[in-house]
Amino acid sequence: MNLVKILRERKNMTQAELAERSGISLRTIQRIEAGATLKGFTLNAIAQSLDTAPENLLLKQEQVIDTERAKLINLSVLTGLIIPFGGIIFPLILTSKTKDTANKKLGNSIVEIQIILTAIFSVVLMMIPFIQKNLTLKFSLFMVAIVAFLLLKLVVVIVNGISLNRNNNLYIRLKTNFL
Repeated sequence: MNLVKILRERKNMTQAELAERSGISLRTIQRIEAGATLKGFTLNAIAQSLDTAPENLLLKQEQVIDTERAKLINLSVLTGLIIPFGGIIFPLILTSKTKDTANKKLGNSIVEIQIILTAIFSVVLMMIPFIQKNLTLKFSLFMVAIVAFLLLKLVVVIVNGISLNRNNNLYIRLKTNFL
């Protein structure tokens, strides 16, 4: 995706609005978003309209990361709140079908977090009957663990979603990758 288009969409502008704000024709904006080279007056006018420095618009295409697919993968984790292991299976399917390497890496990181959380949760659930019996608690520790796990998954999805919107990267991720 073109950097001008990404910046324009982040500002919730249409091509026509960018054309009007920059004083550049709509057709020129369309050509630029299709891959035409930005130069001179056009470069400066569009940069000013997008509140960025002109040199920022000249970045190589590889440096621009469109994280829309990673955002979808992150949201698909929520299926795990309804379907057992859905928080791993659906993000894994979406990640495997992703062709973009940057989004694939982000997707793998999202799946890795979910695998670790699910493994820890499984161990905790196996230990709860013993803890419950030894502490002779009158309330269900099992339900407390389930609610805590669901809230934790929700927090991870929200925090990573916000980070993807702001920084095009995940805030909560593992330091080492295993996928």
